[in-house]
Amino acid sequence: MNTTRTVCTTSLAPSLSRAIHQTLCSQSSKHALRASYSIGLNANRQFSTSRQSHIEFFPPAKETQNIKYTPPAWPHPEITEKQLNGIEAFVHRDCQTLSDKVAYGMVKTARFWMDLFSGYRHDETKPYVMNERKWFTRFIFLETIAAVPGMTAGMLRHFRSLRRMKRDNGWIETCLEDAYNERMHLLTFMKMAEPGWFMKMMILAAQGVFANGFFLAYLVSPATCHRFVGYLEEEATNTYTMAIQDLDKGLIPAWNKLQAPDIAVKYWNMPEGHRTMRDLLLYVRADEAKHREIHHTLGNLNQAEDPNPFVSEYKDASKPHPSNGFENLRSKGWEREDVV
Repeated sequence: MNTTRTVCTTSLAPSLSRAIHQTLCSQSSKHALRASYSIGLNANRQFSTSRQSHIEFFPPAKETQNIKYTPPAWPHPEITEKQLNGIEAFVHRDCQTLSDKVAYGMVKTARFWMDLFSGYRHDETKPYVMNERKWFTRFIFLETIAAVPGMTAGMLRHFRSLRRMKRDNGWIETCLEDAYNERMHLLTFMKMAEPGWFMKMMILAAQGVFANGFFLAYLVSPATCHRFVGYLEEEATNTYTMAIQDLDKGLIPAWNKLQAPDIAVKYWNMPEGHRTMRDLLLYVRADEAKHREIHHTLGNLNQAEDPNPFVSEYKDASKPHPSNGFENLRSKGWEREDVV
């Protein structure tokens, strides 16, 4: 009792305050408090769009003795500003066969679950809930799924060519380039946003289910799978169009001064003065529209015999025909009689 009174006497109070103040203001305490704040902040933030990231997804290129630069395996085709702004959105190819209806129904089902897990909601009749963070979540989740079909189709057609000991008529290269392009979209957005562990687990689960399901489905009906991807790319084109519209309306102010990362500038050869977030979305949307055309066209062809019209030379070059670029782009794909 006497000890307690002694410690709490008025004469010792100033000394005790000074001691506590010096302890809290010491250098080690400052680091401890700063570290605790940082850990607490990161623990509550599973998906960050800040530039200060704890994970460097693109470390500086390592210096080597002989290699100066490694260019993309598939350089992006040139595209003009007029073509970028002329992409048709909200275009839907009507279901003409039972397989078309099955493919479209599967896309709508996948869209429902993707919207649910990514927190996406874009309904003009309800309050606006999208923001920079939710848009990046949507983009990254979408691109991890969109890059699967091209690689799966290319791999299975490669194996089929080996088994039959026949040429594939150019389908493999287009499918692989499709997957490569979608992966470049993902890598670009990964430079601008950092997914947390929950998002990564969702992506892992979604890829495991979708990749295996698409693999089995492609063995049964390749045409249905290409139609499925065509409808999926319709949704992707619409998604990026709505993001551009929201940006123009001023609903995403954080993107007004956001610049495209270096990986995007190099891949799309973005000209000086056209490297904003809006410009980046225009390039990505154009790619999705191209994939929409490719897969709707491939879904119209004889999967075993017809050549790939996007890499073929035509007898009458004066007539419009499919190409690897963005000229003569048809949103609903080319019919078989127009190209074969």
